[in-house]
Amino acid sequence: MSESADFLTPPQAHWPLPQAVPGAVLHSSQFQPARLDADAFVRHGVDLPANIGRAVAKRRAEFLAGRLCARASIGQLQTMAVAPGLAADRSPIWPAGLCGSITHGDGWAAAVVALRSQWQGLGLDVESLLDDARAARLQEELLTPAERERLDPALLGFTVTLTFSLKESLFKALYPIVGKRFYFEHAELLEWNDQGQARLRLLCDLSEQWCSGSELDAQFATLDERLLSLVAIPASCVIPANAGTQ
Repeated sequence: MSESADFLTPPQAHWPLPQAVPGAVLHSSQFQPARLDADAFVRHGVDLPANIGRAVAKRRAEFLAGRLCARASIGQLQTMAVAPGLAADRSPIWPAGLCGSITHGDGWAAAVVALRSQWQGLGLDVESLLDDARAARLQEELLTPAERERLDPALLGFTVTLTFSLKESLFKALYPIVGKRFYFEHAELLEWNDQGQARLRLLCDLSEQWCSGSELDAQFATLDERLLSLVAIPASCVIPANAGTQ
């Protein structure tokens, strides 16, 4: 199969978010699951995990597109461009000295990678923007009572999408650090603005460092009908003095 007939566009380096993350590299690609062929993993030199091989074409295409974006980003930070492996908990296995995050949705995939000497955790998430009707059905599952109280009905779909995406990014950034799962009710979106800046707060204890009350900055951008969010935790991150007092 020729490259022009492949299921995805070649991963491209760019930075679609409003704030630079020094040293981080992001690649994205568009893909069409219906065009994924049986030889795609072999042709692109990416191992096919057994559980992914048993999945539907859409899941296989998402996995491969995300890994190819990650490999392209890794290749800009080290001499050997390799695709991350897959751990037993389904999280990516990044090469030594690197951290990163992969996301995909609605035919779009992206991966951000950085040196651990600069960043201890990265969480990247893309979501299709929810309409108001679906957002209304999901808000009790995704938002805390305080978040629902602050919710502007005129921005229902956008705010629920944003809160969902930011909490997903927060999980992706912190889970590799703390090794402990947490859920939507365990964090809250404190504030956000039109410049794509946001602030989150943990509502549970995850470790001695990452305890209830810890606050983190985040950022986001809208890309057509998608919302992309990122949580980047510096290697030298210092938890605010008020952490644990909320």
